[in-house]
Amino acid sequence: MTIRVAVAGATGKMGRLAIELIEASDDLELHAALDSRSSLDEMLGADVALDVTLPAASAGIVEFATGAGIPIVVGTSGWSSERIAEIAQFMRGHEDAGPVLFIPNFSIGSVLGTAFASLAARYFDSIEIVEAHHAGKVDSPSGTAVRTAELIGDARATVGPVAAPHADQRARGQLVSGIPVHSLRLTGVLAEQRVVLGGEGETLTISHSTVSSSAYEQGILLALRRAPAATGVVVGLDALLDLGLPDAS
Repeated sequence: MTIRVAVAGATGKMGRLAIELIEASDDLELHAALDSRSSLDEMLGADVALDVTLPAASAGIVEFATGAGIPIVVGTSGWSSERIAEIAQFMRGHEDAGPVLFIPNFSIGSVLGTAFASLAARYFDSIEIVEAHHAGKVDSPSGTAVRTAELIGDARATVGPVAAPHADQRARGQLVSGIPVHSLRLTGVLAEQRVVLGGEGETLTISHSTVSSSAYEQGILLALRRAPAATGVVVGLDALLDLGLPDAS
């Protein structure tokens, strides 16, 4: 069976990469390539949609796809757990709505780094996240950092919040689920995340660096292939890899 894919954000880096993967695949077919001037109606008839646009456009694309019953993979950043929860609540009242897969990061290595950090989080009371992306990234913190902080918060539900001294000072980062997150936007960087965990007499750093967009290929293909059979709201590539992480939605 061939899966017909509509790509929203087709002229961006991730959109172009997705189209290359789709055209090279035996089981995927490009149904439509949408840019900022395209009508969302071009998505109609697709088996799955991929949203890799901008935060300002993403909500409208997700609303259109769910209303049309089209499964959608959302790779656009800017979706907080609160906004995702609103989508999940809407889905529960509309059985004919298409499923939504929110994938903050398509890199399997990044997802594993987040899983390791959430596993270690119960054993360290001092935890901070430093994430870095290219200078053109318009949102911060990154969706990956938000997802990591939320999962760390979930993992610490039974042991209490982390120590975050002087959180009122802007230089201490933005608190996400009680975790200080520091964002860097730099020329020469693609994507990096460091989770630093501090304990008595030691620190543990869990670090992941993306050095090429090829790191996203396996995750994009996995999400597109799994989306047509998905139900409701799925958060994170980890849910498709069966890593056993809690659902942050």
